[in-house]
Amino acid sequence: MSKNEPITQTDPSEHAEQPETAGQTGQGGLADVHTLVPEWLNVPEVAERLGVNVSRVRQLLREGELIAVPHGERGALHVPAAFLDGAHILKGLTGTLTVLRDGGFDAEETVRWLFSVDDRLDTRPIDALAGNRIKEVRRHAQVLAF
Repeated sequence: MSKNEPITQTDPSEHAEQPETAGQTGQGGLADVHTLVPEWLNVPEVAERLGVNVSRVRQLLREGELIAVPHGERGALHVPAAFLDGAHILKGLTGTLTVLRDGGFDAEETVRWLFSVDDRLDTRPIDALAGNRIKEVRRHAQVLAF
């Protein structure tokens, strides 16, 4: 993966050989990502919450402003609901995604880090972002990514 490519998964069929029910709970497995995130939104739900059309959400995914991972029985792309704050993308999220992507993180690794408690932050990075601790989260992301 190039460091400038958005961290999105655009073809859920690529994951057909890796069903999330296969007990994948290791560092690289999908199961832990799906259990770490309490609420997922599919692309049409994201569009509805942001007040935009589905094409715009797909553009946000392509451009790396949001990330999505295959989720559910059919492996459709889903975005963690915590990535949205009302009708907006959570403040500080897009820049944090960029730092992690530039450091080589893929979408699943990014979601795993954002939704796992980081002892240095004393919370999950996604919660720290929601608490407007953007600079602190980015510093920790930079250390991890490089």
